[in-house]
Amino acid sequence: MRAGLPRDPAQWVALALSLAALLAGAWRLRRGRSPAASRPGPAPRARAAPGLAIAAALAALAALISAAYVAVYLRGGPRIIDATSYWLEARAMAAGYLAWPVDEPAASVLGRFLVRSDAAAHGGAALSGAAASNADHVAVIFPPGYPAVLALGFLAGAPLAVGPLLAAALVLATHDLAARFAPEPPAAAGGAARLPFVPVVAALFSALCAALRYHTADTMSHGLAALCFTVALASARRALDEVRDGATGAPRGRLDPAVRAAAVAGLAAGWLAATRPPSALALAAALLLVLLPARARAAAGARERDPAPLPSPRLGRLAAAMAIGALPGLALLAAHQRAATGAFASSQAAYYAVSDGPPGCFRYGFGAGVGCLGEHGDFVRHNLAEGYGFLAAAGTTLRRLKLHLVDALNAEPLALLVIAGAAIALRSPRARPLAIAPLLQVAAYAPFYFDGNYPGGGARFFADVLPLEHVLAAMAVVAIAERARAAGEGHGLAGRPRALAAALVAAALPLAGFAFRAGFDHAALRDREGGLPMFDPAVVARAGVARGLVFVDTDHGFNLGFDPAPGDIAVLRHRGDALDRMAWEARGRPPAYRYRFAIPDGGGLASASIAPLVLDGIGSSRDATSRGEAVPGEAVPGEAVPGEAVIEGESLWPPRAQRGAWAWPEHAGGTCASAGRLLAVHPSAGDASMATGDAVVRVGLPAPWLRGARISPRVAVSGDGAGEVRLLVDGALIHVWQVEPAAPGSGAPLACAELPPHPVPERAVEIELSLARRSAAPGAASAPGNPRRSAGIDKTEGETGQSRQSRQASRANKAGRTGEQGATSGLFALDAVRVAGGNSVDR
Repeated sequence: MRAGLPRDPAQWVALALSLAALLAGAWRLRRGRSPAASRPGPAPRARAAPGLAIAAALAALAALISAAYVAVYLRGGPRIIDATSYWLEARAMAAGYLAWPVDEPAASVLGRFLVRSDAAAHGGAALSGAAASNADHVAVIFPPGYPAVLALGFLAGAPLAVGPLLAAALVLATHDLAARFAPEPPAAAGGAARLPFVPVVAALFSALCAALRYHTADTMSHGLAALCFTVALASARRALDEVRDGATGAPRGRLDPAVRAAAVAGLAAGWLAATRPPSALALAAALLLVLLPARARAAAGARERDPAPLPSPRLGRLAAAMAIGALPGLALLAAHQRAATGAFASSQAAYYAVSDGPPGCFRYGFGAGVGCLGEHGDFVRHNLAEGYGFLAAAGTTLRRLKLHLVDALNAEPLALLVIAGAAIALRSPRARPLAIAPLLQVAAYAPFYFDGNYPGGGARFFADVLPLEHVLAAMAVVAIAERARAAGEGHGLAGRPRALAAALVAAALPLAGFAFRAGFDHAALRDREGGLPMFDPAVVARAGVARGLVFVDTDHGFNLGFDPAPGDIAVLRHRGDALDRMAWEARGRPPAYRYRFAIPDGGGLASASIAPLVLDGIGSSRDATSRGEAVPGEAVPGEAVPGEAVIEGESLWPPRAQRGAWAWPEHAGGTCASAGRLLAVHPSAGDASMATGDAVVRVGLPAPWLRGARISPRVAVSGDGAGEVRLLVDGALIHVWQVEPAAPGSGAPLACAELPPHPVPERAVEIELSLARRSAAPGAASAPGNPRRSAGIDKTEGETGQSRQSRQASRANKAGRTGEQGATSGLFALDAVRVAGGNSVDR
């Protein structure tokens, strides 16, 4: 936790505004106590809906702050890896794709958070028999609700304007939620128009919430999820109120306002399910709290506005309208899952089944195997050493709650207002769902093992209920103001000056919280990973690139730059091997460039540049402007000899299928590994399939260039690492290479072996390598171990390839020497594949 005096200009501005609000509040109180203010006079004219005008002004303010956040803190574009993935998914949907076609070499496109359309079938079962159909479609794994909305911004030519618009809508929705759920004090005597205090303060808290400003600036789904959650609850409450207001009249048909409100609630709930399914579970339980007690609830007085029980037939009509309203969101979710996986299966589960491990590591629930060692390796090893049980779930939830304390009002101490408001709401049957819904949200995410927290974004899994917390905090503020009014009645404290003063003081609190506490987190978000978006089209334009291929090094950069719709400029992944040339050939040999995003070794602002890329050799690609990359007469790691091409093993991740094992690209600098990297195969801990050679990972090779060629896998082993490499063509086993353990006492951290070449049939359609891990002694069980306690790959959410490489350099030799890869004490990895002969695109 970072706190202290402001350092950032935005923090100083917040502090100045906080002081100004406090001074203005004190002035209003003093004016309210003045004799002139206490003298009787004509009653002020009632104004229509004074709170709505204030809410509209606050909505505009929230939109402006979110837009400023894009420029000041995001520096012009999405920053978090999830945000860049949503960006890519929305761009694809704007072009008409839920899943878009992918051509060979697929490795030039595939990477983090992208799943093949056949992933559901290849998650672990389809590893033998006839060849599967080519995986010719790929999709982003995240649910489609938010990308569908962001796609509207792409169609309008302003995708980054979607967030500020959501910010404005959130303020209005929060105001409406408070007006429908929070009980108000009675109007002041004398007929003066009373300010709707709780809704206005709740809207004010929403506009000044730094966490919501981030989630409505970066292209993350939580801003839309919070809007759906809020609209669904408010609309359900409105539907009940409409029924009670017209309970004595005859039903008004399908256009009944109550039915319309229920349909809106259903639409919001269904869209939330298509945006963040666990949050939809919490919302469903909260809606039950609103609807089910309605029929049995007796009249509770004017303050509760429940004059009569709800008739059962009308409740059924509302439930049916909500169910029908939810259909569009649910249909969109089903269509996306079908397009992404080829079946009605979870796209995220399908992705992790073939891209991470151990098998079954990514699931919603508890157990010994929960927690993926690739994507979340350090977190799992540190927090889930014994699996995801009760204690681990409690620890994960408590860490989220600790960070969430700062989210609602920008500082931990101010979370006491939310707690106090919840205590007040629990005493009111009407407001009680607002107090319980945040607890339901906490429970909904308890079965998910990963924290999901990061600076600026806060405890993002709980961000969807921030509007509810703002209403609760506003209820606490109004309660404090009422006590102050009661204490000041004998001093001539008027109602409206008191309300305005309290609102000004309420505004000062989150502003001061940002100045002294939350601003540090958002500055850390701004400065992380080079402090810039990892792909900027302006850099390409300034370089004069009008057509051709632009190769990028980072996952973030690819997501920001790649466009599934064909265009003059295509962005692809830079692999640094023969795959780059293959991609260049497949696209007609256009001009090629490399986009470099360089983060200084000591941190600081990154630099972005673009340079021509030479692809006229068969082996690896290189920048035309590079210097000092090769010494005459000395081989460059990863570069093929004349007449050969090299495909690096790590370039083939993610694999086509996994069973009893999982693969992960790892660094091995200073060893015999080609280009200092390899694709390591890890068997599942304690999996008996390893002894029989059934711990298998299957990777695909680009068939159009390998037909008629002779391929030679290059493997790396250490310790008792052993296995076999199988060549499969169109599903049929063609050849098997046996790989024995490294010779004892060699002293090298890794032993690399070039396996004998073997020809590929001329008519091959699908070519794959099956990497089977086995124990050193046939039939022997693998050495026991706990992969969650060992050191390994350091790849955390939102981290770039470059920053991962720098952080892992010190571990590379250790990993090679000790084989700290999981369930065994050795390493078995695919280092590279050498290709002699074969076809060019011309053939």
